[in-house]
Amino acid sequence: MWGVLRPDHIRGWEIMYRRKVNGWLKHLDFIVLDILCLDLSFILGYYIRHGRFFTISDRVYINMCLVLVLVDLVVASSFNSFHHVLKRGIYAEFVKMLQHLSIVLGVTVFYLFAVHHAAIISRLNILYMILIDIVLAYSVRLLWKEKLKNKPVSQRSSSLVILTGLENVSEIINRVARNEYGNRFVSAVVVFDGTGKTQSVYDAITENGGSVLPESKSFAIGLQVVADKDSLIEYLLTNWVDEILLDIPESLERQEDIVDAIIDMGITVHVCVPEMTKIKGRHQTIERIGEYNVITNSIGDASAYALMFKRVMDIFGGIVGSVITVFLAVIVGPIIYIHSPGPIFFKQKRVGKNGRMFYMYKFRSMYPDAEERKKELMAQNRIKDGYMFKLDYDPRIIGCYKDENGRIHKGIGNFIRDMSIDEFPQFFNVLKGEMSLVGTRPPTLDEWKRYKPEHRARMSTKPGITGLWQVSGRSKITDFDQVVALDKQYIENWRQGLDIKILFKTIWVVIERKGAM
Repeated sequence: MWGVLRPDHIRGWEIMYRRKVNGWLKHLDFIVLDILCLDLSFILGYYIRHGRFFTISDRVYINMCLVLVLVDLVVASSFNSFHHVLKRGIYAEFVKMLQHLSIVLGVTVFYLFAVHHAAIISRLNILYMILIDIVLAYSVRLLWKEKLKNKPVSQRSSSLVILTGLENVSEIINRVARNEYGNRFVSAVVVFDGTGKTQSVYDAITENGGSVLPESKSFAIGLQVVADKDSLIEYLLTNWVDEILLDIPESLERQEDIVDAIIDMGITVHVCVPEMTKIKGRHQTIERIGEYNVITNSIGDASAYALMFKRVMDIFGGIVGSVITVFLAVIVGPIIYIHSPGPIFFKQKRVGKNGRMFYMYKFRSMYPDAEERKKELMAQNRIKDGYMFKLDYDPRIIGCYKDENGRIHKGIGNFIRDMSIDEFPQFFNVLKGEMSLVGTRPPTLDEWKRYKPEHRARMSTKPGITGLWQVSGRSKITDFDQVVALDKQYIENWRQGLDIKILFKTIWVVIERKGAM
């Protein structure tokens, strides 16, 4: 069975496993909110003091707003004011907020005396600013923390599966449910020594004599135990899974082989310290999930800055490509319709990063019944075992036919495909965040169902319009294992420069029409 895939509501800019941002940048959202509160407090303080808002002519006050931004940013980064902000209680947060504001105030007063503006800026204005900011900044911090802690699953982009044993289920649910925020959501639990039956985590715990904390009860009731040791791989092959948290009790034997297999599938594995520190993951980092310190293992990783660069490049390229697509639609659309009446665009459900499903767009280069005719042509597939579908002669392409002498005649559909014109609507997918300019090609649902564990790794990154496989031979490569090897090579060695290199090579390949069909 195909299994159940959660709808992918969020379009992120991940390529593979994304390392967490460390230091003060980790809480940039809190810093920005704090700066806004401080400046707003200063403006309101001026209004209370003078009965009006200052204008452009009040340069000292305008400059002061800019200085407050700089001071707040420097204090937040230098003193790491928001360290563990999500884990602080109400009282601890108030104390930290006062400490931060006191330092900001001290630096600000020093600045005013240094530039001889102390006599210009009203002392009452500063006093009102302090009083307003205490209330405003504190309230905003609490509200923002509450929003992050209660972020709905539909707004989280990373699916986390917990792998554990019966004796550890209760503890790991209690510790992770109360302390894991951000973009992860716990989608399922696998109990290695369980019965394999599907049931709620709450039932699995209570049946085993365990208990769930009141604040974790609703979480445990809504979460499902979906597999055991024997059915784990099958579940991972048919469901959306980005990351795994592994916490195996000492009573069970070590599971290095299974974990190595999971990492080879392209899934990031977080191992609770000190369990199994010799797993062969090529990239290892120390992180924290809930109350657990974990060793994170993945076949590839990238910094947040590198991924931001990639997403910015995708957005820019997506905008340019979408504009070109609109112009092409005006020219190519009528030609497609004249030769084959029907829709100009073709959309097909594809499988994206780690099992997410989405609709991929193309200019239609085949007759409308192409999908129905695919089954009868499967025997002529050049790619063994049906992992991909490529034909030497494809009668489904618009205008393509074979005469009585066996000679193949190509039509408008072949031209559209040879010049990769059919790929342009995928720039809309790039803008939506479902695809990237460079990545791996997304499989169809029937191809995805045939994948073996070692093939799944190619889908640990966001799919792309082009990739290393396309610039290394395109359709001339008929061995799917070679395709997978090229995709894994891209994921394991990814850097920003590699994407740029592949994009330039893609342009050259299309111009020369190498490997096109």
